[in-house]
Amino acid sequence: MSGVVDRVHWNADGLVPVIIVDERSGDVLTLAYANREALERTLATHATWLYSRSRGKLWNKGETSGNTQLVVAVVLDCDQDALIYRVIPNGPACHTGAASCFGEVIPLEVTAGAPEAARFTSALVALAQTIASRKVQAPENSYTAKLFAGGVDRIGKKIGEEATEVVIASKNADRGELVWETSDLLYHLLVLLAERGVTLDEIGDELARRASGTSQAR
Repeated sequence: MSGVVDRVHWNADGLVPVIIVDERSGDVLTLAYANREALERTLATHATWLYSRSRGKLWNKGETSGNTQLVVAVVLDCDQDALIYRVIPNGPACHTGAASCFGEVIPLEVTAGAPEAARFTSALVALAQTIASRKVQAPENSYTAKLFAGGVDRIGKKIGEEATEVVIASKNADRGELVWETSDLLYHLLVLLAERGVTLDEIGDELARRASGTSQAR
């Protein structure tokens, strides 16, 4: 254990950046820092120990909140100056109550020459992140929050309605209406996925299998 710690290239303050990653989903949860003692405690206890630069002391994730993390692996990068803690979280990682500290997606600037897939993906990810934040924060006047409050039954009913409107728009041969109704349908589908805890990565993996012809669902 000490041999690994000795190989870390600590910065001038005796710290190393730590990226905390959800072992199951692959999501980045937090970027923090550890000193030598924090890393040693993490390796010894399999709990997330870090160093707070603002408070100037060690801290154990979940010690007060109960949102602990089981560290299943510690990974050192090729330059030996950064670490990854791969964890199984027991509750949200962020102090705001969000699953990840990285909750705000900054949409990439959309230009006329940008690839169509890039524009769609950027918008889809940004919308999914907004929906996820509404689920956690539940603003009083949020339509999305009201959908979550109604559960799968309410969300499913809206998906059925929106799917019908997509079909009607296509039969009317109204391009603008079809774009609008398709966007409504995709939005409600994202709400359903968030309600059930299904990630866009899971959907992407399945679509990739279908594109490659390896899925029986194709």
